[in-house]
Amino acid sequence: MILGTDASSLLVYEALASEPRLNIVRLLLENREMHINALAQELYLSKAIVSTHVSKLQKAGIVGSRMKRENGGTYKYCFIVKEFMTINLSPSVPIDASYYEVSIPVGHYTDYEAWPTCGLATTTQMIGQYDTPACFMDPDRVNAAILWMARGFLEYKIPNYLHNDQHLREIEISLELSSEAPKVNENWPSDIRFTLNGNDLGSWTSPGDFGDRKGKHTPLWWKLDVNQYGVLKVLRINEEGTFMDGQPISDVKIRDLDLRAATYWTLGLKPEESAAGRGGLTLFGKGFGNYDQDILIRYYYDNSLENNTSEE
Repeated sequence: MILGTDASSLLVYEALASEPRLNIVRLLLENREMHINALAQELYLSKAIVSTHVSKLQKAGIVGSRMKRENGGTYKYCFIVKEFMTINLSPSVPIDASYYEVSIPVGHYTDYEAWPTCGLATTTQMIGQYDTPACFMDPDRVNAAILWMARGFLEYKIPNYLHNDQHLREIEISLELSSEAPKVNENWPSDIRFTLNGNDLGSWTSPGDFGDRKGKHTPLWWKLDVNQYGVLKVLRINEEGTFMDGQPISDVKIRDLDLRAATYWTLGLKPEESAAGRGGLTLFGKGFGNYDQDILIRYYYDNSLENNTSEE
C-alpha cells in the first residue's frame, strides 16, 4: 500500500494516530491473530472500546476479521491485512501522463566494483561464495535477487525509448536498498550516492542494515543473521530539481542532464567511502526484501514539439 497526500490516505493516518490502535497493531503482529476479548484483556480496556478501535483500523484497510466458533462461543478474531506501507510525499504526476517503464533486475549491472563484505544470491541459492568479488562476474549473476558490498559501485544501463517528438518531463527510479554491515546492524549509516550519465544527482543516507525480522518476500532458506530487507526509496528528477521521497537532494534538473540524444542512460550507485562503523550497500530485487520489485524506472514525457524546440 502506497500512501500520499491525497484524501484517500486520511483514513490510514487517522487510524494510526492513536496509541491504543498502535498497540492493537503491535499485538496482532506479534500473535498473528487475536479475538476482541483477548485484546481487551491485554490492553486493560473494555470490549466496546476495543471494538471501536478495531472498526477504525478495519475501515482504513489495516486490520481484517473473521468469526470463529470456539469452546461453545463465537469470537471475532482480528488480524493484520497490510503489514507494510509506503508514504510517498513526492508531487504526484498527472494520472493521464504518458511514460515508459523499465524494470531492471539487480543482477543486470553493466559495470561494478565490489569489496568484502560482499556477495550475491538468487531466490534459491548463493552465487559462488561469500566475500568473493569475482562472483560478481559469474554468469548466474543475471539471476541475482539480492547483492551487497562494503565498498564499490554499480552501474545499470536504462534504454532510452523516447522519440524525437517526445519531450522528457521527469524520471522516477524506485528501488529497495540498505547499508551493508558485517552480519546485521540497524544503526549502520551509509551515504549512498546516485549518478545519471556521470552527473552527480546527490546522496541519501541509509540508516542501517536490517535483520530484526524476515523480509516479507525473503526466501525461507535465507539465513536469519544477514540482510533481510531494505527501505523503498523513490528518486525523482524533473524540471524543479532532484528529490528523494519528495525531499530535495540536489539542484540538478532534468534539462541539465542532456539525455535526449543518448540511446541509453547510465544509472550509478556508490556507497561513499566512510569511517569504520558505517557504509556499504545492499540492493534487494524481486523475490527478496519487503517489496517484490526490481529497480523500477519510469520516465514521463509529452509530445510537445514546442517544448522540444524551445530547449535547443
